Amino acid sequence: MRQLLEEKLCRFDELAAQLVDPEVLSHSSRLAAVAREHGSLAKLATKYRRFKEILVEINEAREMACGDDPEMRELAEAELPELTAQREALWDDLLEQTIGGEDANRTRCVMEIRAGTGGDEAALFARDLYEMYKHHAEPKRWKVEILNHSPTELGGFKEIMLAISGEGVYRELQYESGGHRVQRVPQTETQGRIHTSAATVAVMPEPEDVEINLKPDDYRIDKFNASGPGGQHVNKTESAIRLTHHETGIVVQCQDEKSQHKNLAKALRELKTRVYEGKRQAEQQKRAEERKTLVGSGDRSQRIRTYNFAENRVTDHRIGLTLYKLDQILAGNMQVVTDALMEYDRQQLRSAFGADG
Repeated sequence: MRQLLEEKLCRFDELAAQLVDPEVLSHSSRLAAVAREHGSLAKLATKYRRFKEILVEINEAREMACGDDPEMRELAEAELPELTAQREALWDDLLEQTIGGEDANRTRCVMEIRAGTGGDEAALFARDLYEMYKHHAEPKRWKVEILNHSPTELGGFKEIMLAISGEGVYRELQYESGGHRVQRVPQTETQGRIHTSAATVAVMPEPEDVEINLKPDDYRIDKFNASGPGGQHVNKTESAIRLTHHETGIVVQCQDEKSQHKNLAKALRELKTRVYEGKRQAEQQKRAEERKTLVGSGDRSQRIRTYNFAENRVTDHRIGLTLYKLDQILAGNMQVVTDALMEYDRQQLRSAFGADG
């Protein structure tokens, strides 16, 4: 935990130096990215710096309390309870800000919703999940943008890629990563039998440009004609874009826009996010023991939640939470689920890491 905070403080100081670097100042887009990341870390860095100062003051007071001077001993003993209380309060604040891991304070993320087993019904369920997240974002004033999607003839999605931005967006949405299962009577079912279908969700923090600097030589660009459901042509020009990252082999494509330039910009955002996610996952493996009990693991293979329409029930399997308000949750009122998951993480962190670090 302390290692993570030290890394964040170091990164904050690096960004502060970049803000006065003439080279950075001369590039407005890079300056904006640096300023945005610096601002997102400011609160955490300031609190952690003060926390470290208090630890020094506590050690000094303890030494004074063991000294030979009675007056200094009395003064130190009087100060220690207040300093200890400040330390505990600051540590609680730091834990709160680090719920969800090192990317918790990011204000931009990319969400991938992909239909799993279940054919057309799984694609319709993927659409339902998209609608749920979209409605959840509205009162929070999060911005939701479709980067890429593959619709089906029945109105579902084989997959849909979203860019979501706003305060607290990754901290909350990261808990949605994993396998989602639905139990209901499909629209196409004539005999009223309940089917089980699935979809997977992956939520990835979107990196700043200064963190992932992709050069044109790092990837291959392929251009092709965009097409819609059933093979229908959306347009006759090569507006669709496919990018292949040489080092990792990651492939992304975008054909949502009529403009080739806009499709390229969206594809680059997704590619940067996926490359960053690969590096992030590698780093997380190193800290696996530290966070092994926390629920925001982001593992897509893990079945995290079941949506049972017959019982109007939602069950989150990670924390054993069952709610009989499926209709409300699918309408976007999912804060009660998110709050429960965050509280579980909060309690696990407090149990694992005391204020002594």
